[in-house]
Amino acid sequence: MTHDTYKYRFDESVPAQELEDTFMLAMLAVESLHGRSRVRMESRFNLDKARRTCVIDASTDVGSDLARIFTGFATKEYGERSVLIERTQPSGCACASKHRAAPAAEAGVAV
Repeated sequence: MTHDTYKYRFDESVPAQELEDTFMLAMLAVESLHGRSRVRMESRFNLDKARRTCVIDASTDVGSDLARIFTGFATKEYGERSVLIERTQPSGCACASKHRAAPAAEAGVAV
């Protein structure tokens, strides 16, 4: 499996609290698919409401599903033009691991 990371940037018109609510709804959907324990163990993300950004590590099935569901919810709710999504892959050097998203428990968002 590849080590894709998705970086989301949201337009200023997207309310920060609604952004968090949309993300939490996506997390709930992923928990329904994979179970709460697996989501806690295999999801890596960082949601920054103040900056209106989100980073999701999609290197696991859980992370990939989270990215897909969050993308679908966010683009449907806020519009394609309000969400910028960048896909990145590490360069292969050891320093790339420093850019991974924070574990769910450390990301500042309740799971």
